[in-house]
Amino acid sequence: MSTFTIDSGTSRANPSPAPGKRLTVPALRARKGAEPIVCLTAYTMRTAQLLDEHCDLLLVGDSLGQVIYGLPSTVPVTLDMMCAHGAAVVRGSWHALVCVDMPFGSYEESPEQAFRSAARIMKETGAAAVKLEGGEAMAETIAFLSARGIPVVGHVGLTPQAVNALGGYRARGRDDAESAKIMADARAVADAGAFLLVLEGVMEEIAVEATKAVACPTIGIGASAQCDGQILVTEDMLGLFERTPRFVKKFGDLAGEISAAASTYAADVRSRAFPGEEQVYRPK
Repeated sequence: MSTFTIDSGTSRANPSPAPGKRLTVPALRARKGAEPIVCLTAYTMRTAQLLDEHCDLLLVGDSLGQVIYGLPSTVPVTLDMMCAHGAAVVRGSWHALVCVDMPFGSYEESPEQAFRSAARIMKETGAAAVKLEGGEAMAETIAFLSARGIPVVGHVGLTPQAVNALGGYRARGRDDAESAKIMADARAVADAGAFLLVLEGVMEEIAVEATKAVACPTIGIGASAQCDGQILVTEDMLGLFERTPRFVKKFGDLAGEISAAASTYAADVRSRAFPGEEQVYRPK
């Protein structure tokens, strides 16, 4: 467990790691069929501090485009954004492996382009891995990166960066052709060297079959409890948004708590009850 010390210059908590070290790529790869891998997204230092001791992997997802920046999709997210948030999450954690999403347009052109982008991410953030979307079309790129010391998490099924081509965010694998494609993509990504494989928004039977078919652990999101691990967008899981995808379970109601706290604060300001005696400075 991490403890926190107060930085007198900022009055903010900084992590003071307990003895130990981060989880590694080989350690997570070895969890195939064993204890489920716990993953959540993180975009800020403080969120990383709070999630770190509970998670095996923190994903700096390009979902930050919608969650943090209010963008309509993940497509406009830039490499600069991912590097800035990735570095913050690494600074706020010490236990979980940190993986950073490669944004749309930063890797699809060629394996060489992908290597340049991934190398920049790892240098600027200190993260241990990158994640990219796509199946058979990305196998060559995954193999290229893996052979050059860059651990890769694959992502097949519902791939948000391809929302324009897919025509929306509906679950995938509803017909035989689509099911076969997802299975082929999963095998291609795993065979290319991905050490984890995210299965998003697929029919449960496909997730179960893919988990059995590939050698690397699978991480489900809208997939199946039989996957080797699970991931959710933290803000969805905490109940910060009124509308969430079907596959999300809300484990909290932070939206309600934040609104209630803001309402109480506003009332205290308007009634001049805040600041009170404890919050003002007087001569001693």
